[in-house]
Amino acid sequence: QVQLVESGGGLVQAGGSLSLSCAASGRTFGSNAAGWFRQAPGKEREFVAAISYRGGTTLYADSVKDRFTISRDNAKNQVYLQMNSLKPEDTAVYYCAARNMRWPTEARGEYDYWGQGTQVTVSS
Repeated sequence: QVQLVESGGGLVQAGGSLSLSCAASGRTFGSNAAGWFRQAPGKEREFVAAISYRGGTTLYADSVKDRFTISRDNAKNQVYLQMNSLKPEDTAVYYCAARNMRWPTEARGEYDYWGQGTQVTVSS
């Protein structure tokens, strides 16, 4: 089992930056691919970014490419999402996820563990 806890959400103006963190516990996190998803009110949860077990492979949604960066520190059992040039449409609850595979995927159903989410609000 893997437990995930997100932190770092908040309110920011458009054009600003936020950094999200995801702390993993319960077992060694270094063999799990991880990802970030988000869900805006009235919308389905959507893929944002994902990273392989050692961080060598990353995936991004087109909507965040070149603005967001996913990274991880396996020594600290942490996954991060650096968000720059934020837009009002980035407003959502952001969820950290992990899967029992080494390689990342955009498919929401392929993730086995989920955090409770952290709110990100971008004002115009």
